[in-house]
Amino acid sequence: MNYSVNRKPTSFFVTSPLPCPYLDGQVERRLVAELKDWDGISMHDKLSRVGFRRSHGIVYAPICPSCSACKAVRTVIGEFKPSVSQRRVMRINKDIIVNKKPALATHEQYALFAKYQESRHTGGDMATMDYYDYQALIEETPVNTFILEYRDFDRLVGACIVDEMADGLSAVYSFFDPINKRKSLGTQVILALFDLALQWRLPYVYLGYWVSGSQKMSYKEKFKPLEYYNGNEWTRSNLFQWNKPLG
Repeated sequence: MNYSVNRKPTSFFVTSPLPCPYLDGQVERRLVAELKDWDGISMHDKLSRVGFRRSHGIVYAPICPSCSACKAVRTVIGEFKPSVSQRRVMRINKDIIVNKKPALATHEQYALFAKYQESRHTGGDMATMDYYDYQALIEETPVNTFILEYRDFDRLVGACIVDEMADGLSAVYSFFDPINKRKSLGTQVILALFDLALQWRLPYVYLGYWVSGSQKMSYKEKFKPLEYYNGNEWTRSNLFQWNKPLG
């Protein structure tokens, strides 16, 4: 497949089949392109609006042959109303200070990242990442990227890698102290990102893929109203009515 923008042609490519990290028994394939071949910022915006996601210098979208469980989702910020439990999380975390930082890795961030991986994603690819792998995750970006740091007094308790878009903010990856469950830090990370989008008058926060049948991704259902990309346009639907994976 060839794609042309600003008279600079490039090609998408399809990855080899790999076991799906979210659904047992399923095979994952992705459509991938490198942003360096284009005006990265402009093309990242265009492709994000049709369901792609960024990692390092590439963008990708799932094209799995026997499964359509992955749906790119975004929250409509102007209509979001926190639930009773989310308001409770906000009260509990009123002492958390959020700072916007440039996309530069620190050893303090990596220590928290490694702690999070060990607790939540043992056996996953990211669990084996050393500091230099983490640095590449943060700094290898052709778009406008920053990090939100969440601090409980002086202690770093959470972080979120965020891409700026013309119509919103894209949550690339977040991690937090997995031991401190009382504060519901995972929820607080997203709520603070919503607050920033509201301050900047941006209509959407892109939350990545929601995966039907995956418990790991079910938390995104709590941040309504959600829109998902159906292959042609962004639309609203009851998440629980989406088709389950085949097989």
